[in-house]
This record gives sequence, C-alpha cells and structure tokens, in this order.
Amino acid sequence: MRKRIRILKAAAGAAGLAALGLSGAFAGDLSAAAERLRGADVVILGEVHDNAIHHQRQAELLAALQPKAVVWEMITAEQAAGLDPASLTDAEQVARDLDWANSGWPEFSLYAPAFAAASGAGQYGALVPRAEASSALEQGVAAYFGAKAAARFGLDQPLPEAEQAAREADQQANHCNAMPAEMLPLLVDFQRLRDANLAAATDKALAETGGPVAVITGNGHARIDRGLAVYLGKARPDAEIRSLGQSEDGQISGTFDLVLEAPAAARPDPCLVFQKNN
Repeated sequence: MRKRIRILKAAAGAAGLAALGLSGAFAGDLSAAAERLRGADVVILGEVHDNAIHHQRQAELLAALQPKAVVWEMITAEQAAGLDPASLTDAEQVARDLDWANSGWPEFSLYAPAFAAASGAGQYGALVPRAEASSALEQGVAAYFGAKAAARFGLDQPLPEAEQAAREADQQANHCNAMPAEMLPLLVDFQRLRDANLAAATDKALAETGGPVAVITGNGHARIDRGLAVYLGKARPDAEIRSLGQSEDGQISGTFDLVLEAPAAARPDPCLVFQKNN
C-alpha cells in the first residue's frame, strides 16, 4: 500500500520565500523529497499551474534527480521534438518556439526554471492538440487513442459507477457548478484521455531513454489514485512510479507518495468568468 507523506508546511513571507530561492527549511525539505523520489523509474512532479513556488521546486528537483527524459503536460509531442536542448535555458527563445503566448497556460516565466533545469534530458510532450479535442470526444476517447493502445493502458475500460459519479461531481465543482449535466461525462472522458496520453508519452520516454523519467503536470494528473500512474501501471506493471503533489494552504485532492505544502498563489476568483457568461 502506498503511503502519503506530508513533508513541508510552509508559511508565507520571508521576503517572498527568499525570492523563491527556497533556502533554509525549503532546501532541507526539497533534499528529503529528492531522496524519497530518487531511484524510481518515473517521478511525477505535480503542480498548481500558476503557483511560482511549485514551479521553482520542480526545477530544483529536476536538477537534483537528473532524469534522462522529461514529459510535459503543456506541450504536444511535435512541439517537444522541435525543442533545441541547447536553448532551453533561454526563456524568451523557448517561449517563442512553443508559441507560449497563445497556449492558454500561465505566463512562461513560471515554467522557465523547469525548462532550464531539464536542458540535459530528452523532451517529450503529452498535450492532446486543441484541434483534435473535439474529434476525440466525438469518436470516443478509446477510439481516438487507438484500440491496441487503449487496451494496453486501460483506457478501454469504463470506470466503476461510484468513481464515475465522484469524478463528475469533481468536474462540476471545478467548473464552479456551471456545467450542464450532460457535459460532465465528456469532461471525465477527456481527463482520462489526457492521463492516458501522459502515460503513453512516459512509456515512450522510458523505452527510448531507459529512464528515469520525470513528468511535469498538474496535481490532478499526478495523483496516484486516478491520474497517469493508473494508466502507466497497467502498461508497465513492474515500473516503479512515485508521485509528488503540491498543495496550497494545505488544500489538495487525491493521493500521492508525498506532498509539499506552500501558500496559495494570489489569483482572481476563477468563477467570475462563469458568472460573466451567464
């Protein structure tokens, strides 16, 4: 049975946490986290996408663990293949190469430290292209994924009824209770597709580099009770997979091998966009 470990509960302040240098207690806890993660075939480094502390920690852990490959939730396989390893420390160049300004992700400055820390690794992307998302849902995510691959990663199997209901409730809550009920199964399906796509990219990275592989992704995909580890575990039952979740003010959903805590990032109310659209 996996054990969830809570390593760090950080307080805000300290000059912006030493301008995200993560010194003192942060450095000690990151060292402990690195040792806990070290030796796994796959290390999943979760995040809240707009939390700068989470991204700085990911960069520190990539530097400590030195994976052979890094899988990114935020970019496609084609984008990853086009990256120049020698340029990953040049934030402006990487942002241009990835057309980050039009990606819909938070500003690239948050992700720049992790890309720089990954410069010695092979780069893999797992994002389902926006242009293909509608088609995937229309034909069914298992069909889109391919029958053979869907069977290998377990995407062809429906969720147990209780889990499906729980996931639909989570999707409704995540969308500020503004989603029509008929949309919820599609949202769950697409989340599963993204998990499976992350698992497939990680599987490819393992096959091509021998590992270890690090995955940079949101906490929802990093959780071991639902996320990409479930699908990768079906394809590679002997792989050692360890997952880090990163909370905000102690709040995080799901199960992880360890959790690092940090203050919440300042952000506007995400539900305002739904209120404006009503």
